[in-house]
Amino acid sequence: MRSKKMKTWIWWLIAGGLSLLGGLFALANPLAATLTAELFAGWSFILVGIFVLVSAFNDQGWGARAMAILLGILILLFGISLVSNPVAGIISLTIVSGIMLLIFGIMRIVLAFSTELSQIRWALILSGALSIILAIMIFSNFPQSAAAVLGIFLAVELISNGVSLIILAMARKPDTQAG
Repeated sequence: MRSKKMKTWIWWLIAGGLSLLGGLFALANPLAATLTAELFAGWSFILVGIFVLVSAFNDQGWGARAMAILLGILILLFGISLVSNPVAGIISLTIVSGIMLLIFGIMRIVLAFSTELSQIRWALILSGALSIILAIMIFSNFPQSAAAVLGIFLAVELISNGVSLIILAMARKPDTQAG
């Protein structure tokens, strides 16, 4: 086990460094990162749609098969729409992101007042309020905010992922001191 740790920690460190650099580049150019995120989402939907369609033929019964085929077609068409018209895709994904932030923010605040969660009430309220503020920021400057929001989300995710992978790598790094 120890020799396996010795061999793999460096790969975690490299992956973390690459993710961190990618996040910094995305933060430096949020419009390019937004377009990249939108196209990635579009191609992901296309692949998922194809997989759902292929798996539909393994479903039992015509009802399940018909629903899977319909779902696969809808997902595939959505992906094609995102890839073929990236500007409209950026706008629609930004709207969805803003709506999700608003809904999740409200849900966290409501959840904060649950009697079972009184110990973490303030954390939930602050987190929910932050989500609501971010949603308001997106919608108050819409559609201009669409040019950067997805790119900034991607940048923050890549930076967060990079830092956590670097920390994981350092925790997996074997001690250099002889014990």
